[in-house]
Amino acid sequence: MDYSVAIAALTKSDPILATLIHQVGACQLNQVQQTGDLFFSLSKAIIHQQLSTKSATAIHQRFLKISPAQPPSALDILNTPDEVLRGVGISRPKIIYLKDLAAKAINGLPTIAELELMDDETIIQTLTQVKGIGRWTVQMLLIFRLHRWDVLPIDDLGIRAGVRKVYNLAELPHRKTVEQLGQMWKPYCTIASWYLWRSLEQLSVTSDQLSVTSDQLSVTSDQ
Repeated sequence: MDYSVAIAALTKSDPILATLIHQVGACQLNQVQQTGDLFFSLSKAIIHQQLSTKSATAIHQRFLKISPAQPPSALDILNTPDEVLRGVGISRPKIIYLKDLAAKAINGLPTIAELELMDDETIIQTLTQVKGIGRWTVQMLLIFRLHRWDVLPIDDLGIRAGVRKVYNLAELPHRKTVEQLGQMWKPYCTIASWYLWRSLEQLSVTSDQLSVTSDQLSVTSDQ
C-alpha cells in the first residue's frame, strides 16, 4: 500500500504530527492488517477487550482449538457449552457476546465483501447491534480488516495518550479535543492514528497499562 499521498498531506497540514512522522519513518500499517471472515475478526476483538495483549492472545489461541474446525465457526460456538468456553478463560459476559455474535452471524450479518461496499458509519450502525460490540471495536475492524483510511477512534486510550505526548499536553485530552485535532488529518485519520500509536513505543509502560500490539494497536474497549 502506498501511503505517500497521505504522508504528504498530513505533513503539510500538521507541523507537529510532521515531526513525529519524520521520527518514526515510513508508515507500516499495511504490515499489521488482519485476515479472516467477519465472525473471526469480531470474535477475536471481543476476546481482546479489557485484557493485556499476552493474556488475550493466550485465551484466543485456546479458543481457536475448541472445535475440530480451526478457527471455529459461528455454529461451532453456538453448540459449545458455556463451561467449555469458561474453561479456556473466556469470561461469562464475553460468552454472552460471542454467542450473540454467532447467532447474528448465522442469521444474516454482512460478509466482509458486503461491508466493503458500505460507508464507515453504516458499518458501525450495523455491527453495533451485536452485544458487546461498540463503536471502538468496529473502528478497529475498519482500520485493520477493511483498510479504511479516515478512521479516528477518539475513545481509544492509546490515541489520547499519543496526543498528550506528541502535543505536550498536561493531561489526557478529552474526546472533543482529539476530534478537533482530527480535522487537520482528514481524510487520512487512520494513518495519523497509526503514528500516534507508534509514539507510545517510546513510553515506559507495561503491556497491562498500554497494549500496543501488531494486531490490535489499541488500549480501550467498548465496555
